[in-house]
Amino acid sequence: MMFSQIFIALFGCTAVALTQSSSPVFNRWACIFGLLGQPFWMYATYSSEQWGMFGITFVYTWAWWIGFRRHWLAKPRRWQK
Repeated sequence: MMFSQIFIALFGCTAVALTQSSSPVFNRWACIFGLLGQPFWMYATYSSEQWGMFGITFVYTWAWWIGFRRHWLAKPRRWQK
């Protein structure tokens, strides 16, 4: 369990910090770190039988996935460089 908590803290804090960056270059990496942390959240909540939190991890994963699609998969608009 300690293993997953270390990665939850590492990826989660990095993702949240990057969402607050004023640089679009750094900001777009928030969803990557958020998605990297989700398996550890899922494991931790499932193994401790926290079913409400386990369900919420899927909502967070979906939200980070939207950011991933927007920042990494979508075609850049003409005004974006």
